[in-house]
Amino acid sequence: MADTLVKICGLQGVEVLKSMKSLPLDYVGFVFAQSRRRVTAETAAGMTAELRTWENGQVPRAAGVFVNPELAGLAELLGTVPLDVIQLHGDESPQFCREVKQAFPQVEVWKALSVTGRAPDAAEIHALLEGYAGAADVLLLDTYDPQGSGGSGRTFDWEQIPLYQQAAADYALPLFIAGGLHPDNVQELLEGYAPYGVDVSSGVESDGSKDIVKMTAFVERVKQS
Repeated sequence: MADTLVKICGLQGVEVLKSMKSLPLDYVGFVFAQSRRRVTAETAAGMTAELRTWENGQVPRAAGVFVNPELAGLAELLGTVPLDVIQLHGDESPQFCREVKQAFPQVEVWKALSVTGRAPDAAEIHALLEGYAGAADVLLLDTYDPQGSGGSGRTFDWEQIPLYQQAAADYALPLFIAGGLHPDNVQELLEGYAPYGVDVSSGVESDGSKDIVKMTAFVERVKQS
């Protein structure tokens, strides 16, 4: 479990990113979809510039979160912000994911899947994930959010995770878990399901802003488990 990857999403400024410099992070995320955490291309460019100054041996990769974007819009943004990951959090089809991979071969394509209260059976999950095999580099399970961009602070039924993990393994798709994670429950997730990676946003905030104490506790509990 010590190899579980960590992504902290929803960063909104250079100063908070500077406070995270000592954390052994794998990914950081910037939200470009409609959200209270939404940032402009200029703000995100400043944060990626800050990342390029880090010399601690493990510089996190930068992910951008989008909901149903257009290829032209992605191209324009990537001209300003050198992202490593395009994370698609809407209703994007496998075909659209393939088009993104073909248009921007320098970035990883992640596809978020919303988990609702109804538990699908193994056949349904395999059919869903089969479509994304070869179209996405990573899948991410998140709690269903009507707004589409995640960060709701709510968990989903973790008992559904093993079925998704089996299907993801069958199609060689790494699987991240998001949705309502925080320092006090992430260890339970790790011990019960040993995910490939975890993605946190609101669970490391206080009063709507990223909290370095909570971020440190979260990362330590993942990396030292």
